[in-house]
Amino acid sequence: MSFVGLVQMILTFFMWIVIASALLSFVLPPYHPLREALDRIVDPFLNPIRRVVPMAGMMDFSPMILILLIQIVSMFLNSILR
Repeated sequence: MSFVGLVQMILTFFMWIVIASALLSFVLPPYHPLREALDRIVDPFLNPIRRVVPMAGMMDFSPMILILLIQIVSMFLNSILR
């Protein structure tokens, strides 16, 4: 596996963690151990976005923005490293 492949795999895995965290926030209580573990991983990346982008009613768009940023970084690194 090349360095580019490893970086892409890590970014894809992190993107799926963000998606899982967002989906589980709808069905699990905040103090569920799985949700707490995912929140500890994802929240340091979501909190700066949440400070800049306000919530729209009850909807938090920060996970979607983070996924978009992960995709942009992935494309950028892919074009530079190949």
